[in-house]
Amino acid sequence: MLTVGRVVGWMLQFISQSFCEQRETKQVRGISLTRIFGMGCAVVFVLAVTGCQKGQQPPAAAAGMQAMPVKTVAVALAPVAQSNEYMATIKSRHSATLQPQVEGRLTQIRVKSGDRVTSGQEMMVIDPIHQTSTVESQRATERQKKALFDYNAVQLERQRKLFEAGVTSRDAFDQAQQAFSNSKADYESAAGLRKMQEDQLAYYTIRAPFDGVVGDIPVHVGDYVTSSTMLTTVDRTGDLEAYIYLPTERSGEARIGLGVELSDTSGKLLEKSKIDFLSPQVDPTLQGILAKAPVHATPEIMRNAQLIKARVIWSTKQMVVIPVLAVTRQGGQSFVFVAKKQQDGHFVASQTPVTLGDTVGNTYSITSGLSAGDQVIVSSTQFLVNGMPVSPLGA
Repeated sequence: MLTVGRVVGWMLQFISQSFCEQRETKQVRGISLTRIFGMGCAVVFVLAVTGCQKGQQPPAAAAGMQAMPVKTVAVALAPVAQSNEYMATIKSRHSATLQPQVEGRLTQIRVKSGDRVTSGQEMMVIDPIHQTSTVESQRATERQKKALFDYNAVQLERQRKLFEAGVTSRDAFDQAQQAFSNSKADYESAAGLRKMQEDQLAYYTIRAPFDGVVGDIPVHVGDYVTSSTMLTTVDRTGDLEAYIYLPTERSGEARIGLGVELSDTSGKLLEKSKIDFLSPQVDPTLQGILAKAPVHATPEIMRNAQLIKARVIWSTKQMVVIPVLAVTRQGGQSFVFVAKKQQDGHFVASQTPVTLGDTVGNTYSITSGLSAGDQVIVSSTQFLVNGMPVSPLGA
């Protein structure tokens, strides 16, 4: 250890050498008077510190950290639904897709998407000019057949009277009767064809099959439509169901009667329902099992093909639940602070990693990390660090 005398000697020797170097070089640079003065002050400071250290006592131990008051909640078990969420499609139990039964050019569209229609109401018209011509031609043919039929009827009656009077032969009467029968058959056939063509004419006017709401109309006036062209849909309001496709790995758990919670895309609960239909086959396109649940029409659910969320509840079991406010996250990991009692009777905050399950109201279900009875801290968690003294106040 350096003594005060040795330090002072070393400083004086350094100053003397600096003066000698200045005389030899005859230059202004080198050590300046300010530097010499600073060195002298340093010597005085060393002497003062050394003298003070002789009578100084070791510092007293720092006082213990004050415990932070916190609110705690005892971990308890609660029934938690084991569920999965899927996208569902709303469909009407009574929905009709309208396609023309004839070919032609669309000349009128008398409704628009969203309109409410009544049964039999005219919705669209296909140009019937060719069919109208066919009907008129068939009516003319019918009149011609009718005239021949009427003539043969008169002839038959005349031949009958002549035959009865013995004026004509049996052969002439039979020929008249045959001509009458042929003309009658031709007339009836013409009348039937005329009626069929008139019925065909009615197909050029598209009417609503029942009361409902008009869906999308993908066609326009002037389009040429055929029997495979989709004109629009009509959906009966008030009788809806949700189509839910369950994954095949859940086929062993799927059954009729499972609870379903229906919500909109923002998570708002719309309705609680139950599965009332389960398909015995796997859909080859989606590789899922179709399940259906009845839905009542509401202001949020009123359209065919509307997408919503469906949470299927498979079962319910007892699980640890904690308030949402007790959970903190760091680096993607969820933690809670648990108030743990030490041997001296005091409490410290223990940062404990947990695995979160489903949300139940304002609480999280915990799959691992906590046990029933643990005191979870629910206040001032943003100020806590692991091992920090705390003073539990209860919930």
